[in-house]
Amino acid sequence: MQIHQLTYFVAVARTRHFTRAADLTGVSQPTLSKQIRVLENSLGTPLFVRHRGGIELTSAGEALLPHAQRILIDVESAERTVHEVASLRRGRVRLGATPSLCDGLLPRALTRFHEMYPGIDLEVQEAGSRLLTRELAQGRIDVALLIIPLHSDEPDIETTPVLRERLVLASPPGSDAPEHMDVGDLRDLPLVMFREGYDLRDVTLRACAQAGFEPRLAVEGGEMSAVLRFVEAGLGHAVVPSMVLSARPQLRSSQLGNPPLDRVIALAHRSSEALPLAAQAFKAELLDHLTTFADGDLDLV
Repeated sequence: MQIHQLTYFVAVARTRHFTRAADLTGVSQPTLSKQIRVLENSLGTPLFVRHRGGIELTSAGEALLPHAQRILIDVESAERTVHEVASLRRGRVRLGATPSLCDGLLPRALTRFHEMYPGIDLEVQEAGSRLLTRELAQGRIDVALLIIPLHSDEPDIETTPVLRERLVLASPPGSDAPEHMDVGDLRDLPLVMFREGYDLRDVTLRACAQAGFEPRLAVEGGEMSAVLRFVEAGLGHAVVPSMVLSARPQLRSSQLGNPPLDRVIALAHRSSEALPLAAQAFKAELLDHLTTFADGDLDLV
């Protein structure tokens, strides 16, 4: 049983005339008649009764008709859905991003993408770079914004560096922290530290160790939003990405030097599979959007 045979069958059932059905479906009458006979032979029973007054459905034809109509409706719906996805009127992007990127970069990027492709659903998973790498490898997300280099053995992940961001020291409101500081100056400051496994924790502790001291931790174990709230509450200072402070003007920002601290943000996906069309569109739109972020603390890679 073929789709085109069902199309011819439904057309004959509607018109009760082989010639008119052939005109309706755009084939010759002999071709249509032959395909109806093939369909009847495959089912082992006549579908039409032909007589001088016209054509009538047999009981088998009456039984087949609603199923054939439903199949053709489903086929048309499937074709329309595929076309909508291919033209980006529908679809889904499963995106992962680190907490700092969800707080800083991602909201404006998602808003811009949603305005361009309102029919595409967005699913966002917030997690650290290591977990996002595993989620990518296991096919649970399509694309991720994370920090490189990756501390993972996953061989199937392709990364495209997109942005280099300066890390700064966030200080409580009213703090007398200077505008520029050396990493060594953190020796005497109480720090609010991120949880274990957080990229920024590793960067901060490694920089302090290279400067020859172990930092004094006032609070530790938080995610980005918690760390910033603790700093706002005056519990200590924190090394954070510059972009997250744009929405928190009450916090004081100090540039860090000797050495300057930064990190590289990358767009990652599985290298063994082609990105879905919707994810390709998001990647292109994100790269375009990032050009607006290039400033003193953010540079395109």
